[in-house]
Amino acid sequence: MTIAIATYDQAHFLADALRSAMAQDRPADEIIVVDDGSHDDPASVVRDFPGVVLIRQENQGLAAARNTALAAAAGDAILFLDADDLLLPAALSTALACRARHPGAALVYGGHRRVDAAGGVLDAAKFTATGADPHADLLRGNAIGMHATVLYNRAMLAAAGGFDPALKKCEDYDVYLRLSRTHAIAHHPDIVADYRIHGTNMSGDSRAMLRWVERVRRRYRPTGADRGRWDTAWREGGRIWRDHYAGEILARSGNGAAIDRGIGIMTATAMAPRTAGRRWRATLRRRIAAALTPEMKHRLKRIAGRPSSPPLGRVRMGDLDRTSPISPDFGFDRGSPVDRHYIEHFLAGARADIRGRVLEIGDAAYSRRFGSGITRQDVLHVDIDAPGATIAGDMSQAGILPRDAFDCMIVTQTLHLIYDMRAALRQMHDALAPGGTLLLTVPGITSIDRGEWGDTWFWSLTRQSVTRLMAEFFDPADVEIAAHGNVYAATCFIQGMALEEVDRAKLEHRDASYPVVVTVRARRARP
Repeated sequence: MTIAIATYDQAHFLADALRSAMAQDRPADEIIVVDDGSHDDPASVVRDFPGVVLIRQENQGLAAARNTALAAAAGDAILFLDADDLLLPAALSTALACRARHPGAALVYGGHRRVDAAGGVLDAAKFTATGADPHADLLRGNAIGMHATVLYNRAMLAAAGGFDPALKKCEDYDVYLRLSRTHAIAHHPDIVADYRIHGTNMSGDSRAMLRWVERVRRRYRPTGADRGRWDTAWREGGRIWRDHYAGEILARSGNGAAIDRGIGIMTATAMAPRTAGRRWRATLRRRIAAALTPEMKHRLKRIAGRPSSPPLGRVRMGDLDRTSPISPDFGFDRGSPVDRHYIEHFLAGARADIRGRVLEIGDAAYSRRFGSGITRQDVLHVDIDAPGATIAGDMSQAGILPRDAFDCMIVTQTLHLIYDMRAALRQMHDALAPGGTLLLTVPGITSIDRGEWGDTWFWSLTRQSVTRLMAEFFDPADVEIAAHGNVYAATCFIQGMALEEVDRAKLEHRDASYPVVVTVRARRARP
């Protein structure tokens, strides 16, 4: 197992790279440093690391330096570390474990991080898995990303010709494509290396990098029988690479002088017109937005029909600028209360359940309006002398409701008036016939009645609280619960505005944070 480090005028980084190589939890069998004709003195650095082999050669380029290390290596596996990069302590052990799981792989690779010159992490770790056809994935882009994450089968790499000295850049991408075309490759998600960003990296010139990428890609354009297998991936890769480097150019030139931005835009547009155009339009929108005042942004959004919050201090309260509601009676004195919109839509959707023997609270108005096939109608009221009442009393008390009797129970806006809600739900469950349905609604955001019900108005509920309550008595699979409302509906309802004066279309939007009414359809299980 060999770690090979090529260095050219990077002696100031070399010691860090060597320390990371020496700190592996599974030590390398050998560490080779190839000095590719440096003008600095890498030998003085290597002397501080006993056992490290130093090979000097005339400057021939990175690919040739790696081939020198490949020829000198004795191990059956080799990892190439650039002098300005770092290995994490488990790099070798993790790679060897992956190699053991995939013994036929020409290479295995993991993930990496980008760090600054001092080793500070710059962004999230990067790892991209290849799929069932790694060569196709690599044609679309360099999924491996960083060479130091790769552990090669040394014999397979040598047999494939090693690195091409004619390539001054992208020689590693060329090897990935060459090996993946004829050999298996494998991966693991562990982060094993740090890619150091210091301003003089070889990959910093986006235009040059794209030229070298395209030179490599031309070598692997599918021909003959391979076209059906890889041609689509190869064509997609051309677009992806152009978009990538065009994006880099735009990002680098975005904060520069005007002439630099102009050159960057023209260069990126020539590379990838669609990507450059899309990013330039986004940049233009951001700059326009930055120049607009909050008031101007608000007005433009309103004109475009988009939701917008007024700037600080510019909220217009209008008719709501008052300490008393528009109506203190839920809107009854103006028309129909807003919550009835949700209650009546719910019952209209449950018409098929309102049949057989039906119980309703207070009166039978909803049963008459939405029911069909009702064979017997009961009305529960606290006062037996109330018109239409057939049962009187508090439904939370045992013995008030007959057991196993009702095919449907309509209980709208009542449960919150009963302090012991659990007892009431238990009685409702037991009063249903097996297979019978409870149609229940409860208030969420609401004012409290100022009249006869004020003293017994105990609760307002949420979808979450109703869900837990119902689960105590009904099988959750037999229960449907929904919250209805939004901030517009809640505001209108609390102010006592009537349905006849609000925008009903706005009532349909649901916002879980502003429930006006919670509806429940629960079926009692059959034995």
